[in-house]
Amino acid sequence: MKPGTATAALVHWRSFLPGPPMTLDGGLPVTADGAGVPTVAERSGGGCGARVAPEVVVERDGGSGAGVTILAMERDGGVGAGVAPTAAESEGGGGRSCGEQCVIRVAEESCCARCVCVGPNPMMARYVYALIFLVTNLLAWTVRDYGHSALGELRRLRGCQGARYCLGAEGVLRISLGCFLFFFVMFLSTMKTRKVHDCRNSWHSEWWPVKIVLWMALTAVPFFAPSPLIQLYGKVAHFGAGAFLVIQLISVTRFITWLNDCCRSELNLKRCHMQVLVVSIVTYVGSILGIVLMYVWYAPTSACKLNILFITVTLVLVQLMTFVSVNSKVKAGYLAPGLMGIYIVFLCWSAIRSEPHTEICNRKAEVATSADWLNIASFVIAVIVVVAATFSTGIDSKCIQFKSAETESEDDDIPYGFGFFHFVFAMGAMYFAMLFIGWNAHQEMEKWTIDVGWASTWVRVGNEWLAAITYIWMIVAPIVWKRRQVGSSSACA
Repeated sequence: MKPGTATAALVHWRSFLPGPPMTLDGGLPVTADGAGVPTVAERSGGGCGARVAPEVVVERDGGSGAGVTILAMERDGGVGAGVAPTAAESEGGGGRSCGEQCVIRVAEESCCARCVCVGPNPMMARYVYALIFLVTNLLAWTVRDYGHSALGELRRLRGCQGARYCLGAEGVLRISLGCFLFFFVMFLSTMKTRKVHDCRNSWHSEWWPVKIVLWMALTAVPFFAPSPLIQLYGKVAHFGAGAFLVIQLISVTRFITWLNDCCRSELNLKRCHMQVLVVSIVTYVGSILGIVLMYVWYAPTSACKLNILFITVTLVLVQLMTFVSVNSKVKAGYLAPGLMGIYIVFLCWSAIRSEPHTEICNRKAEVATSADWLNIASFVIAVIVVVAATFSTGIDSKCIQFKSAETESEDDDIPYGFGFFHFVFAMGAMYFAMLFIGWNAHQEMEKWTIDVGWASTWVRVGNEWLAAITYIWMIVAPIVWKRRQVGSSSACA
C-alpha cells in the first residue's frame, strides 16, 4: 500500500470486519474495488441537501491485493466537503509532520470523510516539565531535611566521603546540578525550533519515557562527583540564580506595562475606565498599607535601623514611580505604578522575612523556629510559587526581545520558545538551590525553612531596587530615544 493513503487503509481495514460496509456520501457504500462509489449524478441527488460530497476514485494496488489507494478526492464546493489529499501525500506522504498521526473520521452530518492530523501537544508538555521541576524541588528538600535516614546507603559512594558531602547544602547542590543538566540538554536540543512540524517539537512534547530515564540518570550522576566540583557549581549557581531573577523581573515589568498600555488604549479606555481607576486606587492604597504594616511588625524600635532603611527606601520608590508615571511627558497613568508598588512592597517584605530568625527586629519570624502548621504551609506555598514563577517566566520568551518583531505569526509556528523555556528552567534549578541553602553553601538551614539568611536578604533587596529602576527606565526610555532621534535628525539637517 502506498504511503500517505490513510483513507485507503481505513477502507481496506474496514472490509475485513463483519457488518455493513463503510459508507460515505449519505450512506452509499464504498468497497475496496471501487464498486458502489457513487457517480456525480448520484451524489447530486443524495441525502445531503445542498452540500456535494467529494468524488472518490478507488484503485486496488496491482497484483498484491494488499490494499487500495485513493487517487483523488475533489471538493465540489460546499461547507461540508471533505479535505482532499494533495499529490505529494498520495505519492510519498510528503508534508506529514514529524510525529503526526492521521485519524480518519466519517462525519455523517457532512457526508464526507475527514483526515484530522493530531501531532505533539507542546501546550500540555510544559505542564509535565513543571511537574518534573516540582518533584526535583521536593527531592532537594528531602535530601536537606531528612537525608540522614539514607546515611548508610550514601556511605558507599566515593564522592560523598562518608555521606557528609551528600546531605545538607551540598546534597541540595547535587540535586540542583542534575536538574540543571537535564534542562540544559533539553535547551541545546530544542533551541531555534520555529515550526510545529520540526522533529524537535516531537522531542520536546513526546518521548516521555526516554526523558524520564534521562532525568533520573542525570540526577544520580552528581552524587558520584567529587566535592570540589560541587562547590564550584555552587559558586556558578549564584550567577545563574541572579540571571533567573533578572529574567523574571523583566517578565513581570513587561507584563505590567503591557497591561497598562492595553487598558489605556483607545479601544478599552472608555469601556474599562472605571475598572482601571478602581484597581489603581486599590493597588496604591495596598502598597501604602503594606509599608505601614512593615513599620509596625519589623521596625518596632529605633534600634532596627536596617529594617527602617529597607522600608523607607521602598516608600520612596513607590512615590517616585508614581510621580514619574503621571508626569505630563510620560502619561503612564496610575495602574502601572500601583501594580509595581505592590510588587516591590512584596519584595521588601520577602527580604525582611529572609533575615535570620535570631534577629530581634524580625518578630514575625519567631514562629518559623518550629515545624508547626503555619511554617509548613508557608514552606509549601513558597515552593509552589517558585515553580509557578519559573513556569510563567519560561513561556514568556518575548520578554528578552530588545526589538519588537513585526513579522506576523503563522499557523504552524510553535506557541512558545522551546529553547528559552528550558533555559529558564535550567536557571531555575540554580535558583531553587540558592533558596534551599540561603545563598550560602556553608550555613545550615533549619527544617521547613526556605530562603533564610543575610545573603538572601540582600539579594531580595537588590532585586527590589533593580525592579523599580527597570520600570522607571522602561517608561522613560521611549522619550529619551525619541529626543535623541529628533536631535540627530536636526543636526543632519
